[in-house]
Amino acid sequence: MAIALDEAELAAQAGEVPVGAVIVESATGLVLARAHNRVERDNDPTAHAEVLVIRAACQIQGSPRLAECDLYVTLEPCPLCATAISFARLRRVYYGAYDPKGGGVDHGPRIYEQSTCHHKPEVYGGLSEEASALLLRGFFQARRSEAD
Repeated sequence: MAIALDEAELAAQAGEVPVGAVIVESATGLVLARAHNRVERDNDPTAHAEVLVIRAACQIQGSPRLAECDLYVTLEPCPLCATAISFARLRRVYYGAYDPKGGGVDHGPRIYEQSTCHHKPEVYGGLSEEASALLLRGFFQARRSEAD
């Protein structure tokens, strides 16, 4: 999770919502890929950390499925990312801060509880929750201050 937090810091420094993600091989702990939000930089509403890290890990693995991999991300995945995680067949998801407004796992549409969801990863929320939430709060407070 420390690497995901580092990625979230990079996102904040770049003016992006501070979310970072890492995919590791479950058996070895080897980091396959790391990413942070690039929505603004790429002018791409789908350039969320989770989507970017899944794309990178799939390229490295040479497969559209990551069944023997785990995802660490600093914020509860949104519905878009939760669905991408399911399609990638990730084994486990560990996330930091809960997202009651925009989350899609433990809040909102709860993607993995839907009958149309074909793969439900194991999910563990609240990992490094305070550090993740602190980054997000600081980022949005600074943005509001700039707007004033």
